[in-house]
Amino acid sequence: EKNLDPPSDIPVSGSLRNFLDCFCVREISATKMDDTETKGRIEETVRRILQESDMDEVTESKIRKQASEHLGLDLSQPYFKAFVKQVVKAFLQEEEQRQKQQQQDEDEEEELGGGSKGKEYDDEGDLIICRLSDKRRVTIQDFRGKTLVSIREYYKKDGKELPTSKGISLTEEQWSAFKKNVPAIEKAIKKMESS
Repeated sequence: EKNLDPPSDIPVSGSLRNFLDCFCVREISATKMDDTETKGRIEETVRRILQESDMDEVTESKIRKQASEHLGLDLSQPYFKAFVKQVVKAFLQEEEQRQKQQQQDEDEEEELGGGSKGKEYDDEGDLIICRLSDKRRVTIQDFRGKTLVSIREYYKKDGKELPTSKGISLTEEQWSAFKKNVPAIEKAIKKMESS
């Protein structure tokens, strides 16, 4: 192994010392880049910096500089630059995917009735999806092991709201067929209104 430090008994000017220090770091860095442990440390450090940073203000250069200071390596060298760029790109892609998934989960939750904190149930314990009027509502109920979408009228008796026989309960298959044909229904309604 080469000793890259100048002998201590030879006086070295400041700029030469900086050059030698930089050269030594480059030589050491070049040999360490093949080391999976070093790559792991760099990746871990860069990811931590990214997680703690404001993504609107941070740049790849700033991340490299912070990671260099933390690790004591000169990450501005081409082989390190490329690796840091790769880590940043992977992190951003994962973050984008996570945000898309989170948005999709929130949208699905909204479609199912606005999430767990705003759910409303009727006096029979059925989930109320929406109220069409004071007397009409859409509920999801379990009847003999089958999930039904129920659209019906309700009446009040002894302070409770109870379902009438006026309405319809659709199985999951029937609801899917109905939902699939909503555009055709809307088109027919528009055609009738324009006539």
